[in-house]
Amino acid sequence: MKNIFSENNQKTGRLIRTNRTIEDDLFLTGLLTAAGAVCIKAAIVFFPALKSRFRLPPCLFHLISGYYCPGCGGTRAVRALLRGQLSESLFFHPFVVYAAAVYFYFMITQIVQCASHGKLQIGMRYHNSLVWIAVCLILGNFIVKNVPHYFCGWSF
Repeated sequence: MKNIFSENNQKTGRLIRTNRTIEDDLFLTGLLTAAGAVCIKAAIVFFPALKSRFRLPPCLFHLISGYYCPGCGGTRAVRALLRGQLSESLFFHPFVVYAAAVYFYFMITQIVQCASHGKLQIGMRYHNSLVWIAVCLILGNFIVKNVPHYFCGWSF
């Protein structure tokens, strides 16, 4: 893999980037996601009335079919994770904990690599296996929640 920090600008002597990678795009997306989350939290803190005005609509898949959709439990899992209740978050939807762990590991390693100007090549790289693990967690959650509901009538 080509070092994106390797070429010097002839006029200034600074290191310049020669090509963008998918990791660069993911890092920018991660920064924008974090900035958006901070803005939403600040809006809720400074304008508490916003919290009660905006409610998520019910899941249409669940309303129509009576079964849980592949994403059911995601919002509850995010709320539990933000409260520090890891086991509860895993119960509601394991993908949320997985996604948070991958996000934080990716962002920290990319920041360290960027701060070292490419001297420490520790930045996490994109692999399709990360996506496949996420797909398996989402489908597994869908199956685990719906099989007992179908055969025994149990709800989660």
